[in-house]
Amino acid sequence: MEIWDDEGRKCSFYSVRRIHASENETDLFFNKYDQLPEYKRAAQQLLSFILDSIGDEHGAIDALFNRFENEVTGLPNKGRVQIGALVFLYPNFPLRLYALRIKNREDLVVLFNGGVKSAQTNQASSGLNIKWREACRFAQRIEEALRTREIIVDAKNRKLKSSDNSSEIIL
Repeated sequence: MEIWDDEGRKCSFYSVRRIHASENETDLFFNKYDQLPEYKRAAQQLLSFILDSIGDEHGAIDALFNRFENEVTGLPNKGRVQIGALVFLYPNFPLRLYALRIKNREDLVVLFNGGVKSAQTNQASSGLNIKWREACRFAQRIEEALRTREIIVDAKNRKLKSSDNSSEIIL
């Protein structure tokens, strides 16, 4: 696991990088869909939602993490969500990015990969199904590592650390 973005005022984001991979899973997602003209705008909207709305403005609050998909949450949020004067509504949004909000925290999120939402369910979206299952496995491993204290939450600094107090976290 590695820091993906920790510059937001409200939330720090992590991602997972496979051994020998040159990019983490979240960068793979955004780089892929930013290059495809039919998904470029949606990828940019999703990136803005994550960095601005979650990272800077509101944090990982329940209202923005309401698309529960087993061990992970699908982003963006589901349905119409109003926070103050802002309305978050993504009808028929073509992309899903999977995330794990660290339990009882609104300031730590692990982002995974995702894909095109081409069917009603993850199980019916073939390419998305693979990314969803991978995200669920990563999330299970992270939650287990948090339970066994292989990964420790540094609440003061809004960071995750390995049990040996290093920032390098190997799952």
